[in-house]
Amino acid sequence: MKTFLFTGGGTGGHIYPGLAVIERLVSTRDLRLVWVGNRTGMDRSIVEKAGIEFRGIPSGKFRRYLSLRNFLDLFKIAAGFLASVWIIARLKPSLVFSKGGFVSVPPCVAARLLGVPVFTHESDVTPGLATRINAKFAKRIFTAYEETATWLPAATRPRVAAVGNPVRKALYAADPAKGRAFFGIADQVPIVLVIGGSQGAGQVNEMVLGSIDELVGTCVVIHQTGTGNFDAATFSADGARKGRYFPVPYLGAELPDLVAASALVVTRSGAGTIWECAVAGKPMILIPLEGSGTRGDQVLNARVFSDAGAARVLSGAEATSANLSSGILDIFRFPAVLESMGRASARIAKGDAAEAIAKSLLEESGLPV
Repeated sequence: MKTFLFTGGGTGGHIYPGLAVIERLVSTRDLRLVWVGNRTGMDRSIVEKAGIEFRGIPSGKFRRYLSLRNFLDLFKIAAGFLASVWIIARLKPSLVFSKGGFVSVPPCVAARLLGVPVFTHESDVTPGLATRINAKFAKRIFTAYEETATWLPAATRPRVAAVGNPVRKALYAADPAKGRAFFGIADQVPIVLVIGGSQGAGQVNEMVLGSIDELVGTCVVIHQTGTGNFDAATFSADGARKGRYFPVPYLGAELPDLVAASALVVTRSGAGTIWECAVAGKPMILIPLEGSGTRGDQVLNARVFSDAGAARVLSGAEATSANLSSGILDIFRFPAVLESMGRASARIAKGDAAEAIAKSLLEESGLPV
């Protein structure tokens, strides 16, 4: 039996796309799938919940600023490397596939030193630090966007293949009728779905609350606030909003059906979320995360969708409740615009990236595709 070793973690954005690739591999006979991730944090719970074997390693983080933790984390990184060497030497995988994140670097370096082929994938327009390091050791570098290659060293570009972002099968088989039924929404009423992420986004929540009175006369708003930001008193609906505003802390298995049912999605511009919406052909209003705490990846992700005509972007001083409500209502006034944005969104996400990556991995290992 051959073994594929997956690695990545630190955030769901570094795990769920990898699990989407695994979805396309689980039916392959004589194949063992193992995930190497951070031994603390969310990695283990997400991976094991998906039924995948998990191996935890110590993990340190690469920071772009001066911090004592950079020095202390060197010891964690070294320990993670030694643990990765031990795991790979014992499991003897046919290949290692990385979805990025700081935890993925030691397994990729260890794999290269032990002669195991490395494959990696970058979800954002600009490659993160972990991807830039892993790319040096990778036989193939998968990206979501063609232009990502221009952010990598010239020597690595011949190994780049733009395939899109892997998303779970449920997005391709979503049922809008089930999405409407989940909240009991009539067929003729348009739905605006607000996705703040599993932890929520305070800025997005505030913008929605400030615009909800203007919106409920035209559409139903389903608002994922984030479990850490949900307050029943804050998000309670008054009489005027009854039946038109549904704030919930978290959306799980029902999310694909709700995306399919929505006429428009309001969200940050994290790579995974916007690609899932694009697979469903959804117009978007994007509110990218900005500031010193980010490398600007969401701004560039949003720009790709905006330039393609698939989304409108509210950033900086434009990210206000008034602009959010007027932007949504303006789009709904012109059905042709809404349809055009949806078509543009679908064009970006054409093809099944998870299927393409899985096929490449199987071909590399000599297993039937």
